[in-house]
Amino acid sequence: MSSAAVSSAPEPTAGGRLPALDALRAVGAIAVVVHHVGFHTGATGNAQWGGWLARMDVGVAIFFTLSGFLLFRPWALSVAIGRPRPATGRYLWRRALRILPAYWLTVATCLIVLPQNRPAPGADWLRHLTFTQIYGPGLLRNGLSQTWSLATEVAFYLVLPLIAVPAVGRTWRPVRTVVAACGGLLVTAGWLVAMAVGWLDMGLHTTWLPAYGGWFGAGMALAAAHVALRTGTAPAAFRILDDLAAAPIACWMAAVGLLAIATTPVAGPRDLTEPSPAAFAVKLALYLAVAVLILVPVAFGPPTRIRVALGAAPARWLGAVSYGLFLWHPLMLELIYLVADRPLFTGGLVSTFALTMAGGLLYAAVSYYGIERPLQLLGSQRRAPRPATPVADRTVPAVGTANPEQVA
Repeated sequence: MSSAAVSSAPEPTAGGRLPALDALRAVGAIAVVVHHVGFHTGATGNAQWGGWLARMDVGVAIFFTLSGFLLFRPWALSVAIGRPRPATGRYLWRRALRILPAYWLTVATCLIVLPQNRPAPGADWLRHLTFTQIYGPGLLRNGLSQTWSLATEVAFYLVLPLIAVPAVGRTWRPVRTVVAACGGLLVTAGWLVAMAVGWLDMGLHTTWLPAYGGWFGAGMALAAAHVALRTGTAPAAFRILDDLAAAPIACWMAAVGLLAIATTPVAGPRDLTEPSPAAFAVKLALYLAVAVLILVPVAFGPPTRIRVALGAAPARWLGAVSYGLFLWHPLMLELIYLVADRPLFTGGLVSTFALTMAGGLLYAAVSYYGIERPLQLLGSQRRAPRPATPVADRTVPAVGTANPEQVA
């Protein structure tokens, strides 16, 4: 089953922005909201369909894979078209402007407002403000449980410049770059082995970056393949990605099927019980496959009607405010239970989800227009003047036009 290609639309260029990817950020954020609402209302315990709610944390896999794709693509593109690599200082500066202010405001609000967190000791403030809350057991505070994944993602931001340069090398060899990016799978495999033999703790080290190296690495590999296909340097084998993307419905149905497998005990418990290393490995593998099958039809292939719809203004707006939704929805959920004096694991799933989404989007919109967007504009204004593009190079847009630093 496939969606008809929109042949009149231009083929995306190597460095061109992919607006439909904004919608994937929204999909990931909404999935995380569903996951948390399902847990709070106790609906994840439903024997028939509770497993689907429990596995909506697949949104994290979408975030991580998308981050690997978007953030590595400028490094691959720079070598492929013979331009200077992204400046590490500028990259880190823009990452900081994009992530830190809204995150710090969320941390301050949750530690001050929620009575479960008061009085918050200085150590809690320090850990959460520096993304180190995942490096010790039981350190995540109310309204901030979702920040474990952000702490892991920030670790990826910091190491990316160190691994991107050797991954792309000095000359463009797309197969080598894809293989190097897939090294993240080996990192995760080694981490899993260390868990299996008891060297690492399943209650702590499942949140650290190496556990998700495969997710980030897969995104990086897809980014290298995307650049190769769009610059005409890809081997024939890479064209399978464009072929798959031409049938988005088929890809997404396959993703649903794999997620259905993940709802079974093979992927571990639905609650906060520690999984076995084997179950955790199965969950990582299934979520990775789901994320790739969701991403490929949006990033690769010819324009389709579905991709045009995902790139439309409403979906892009949801993508723009998705970071704020991710940050603020746990606070909204906590406030719903506080105001209603509702015990945990009670309440209606649909009504609680509607209230959480409404409040979360309100907070997210205020965060985006009041903090995130102005600071993104500030980061753009600090950009050094670019040299004039040689006429011969103008067929491929500059890296800066790709909006490569979208947050997942």
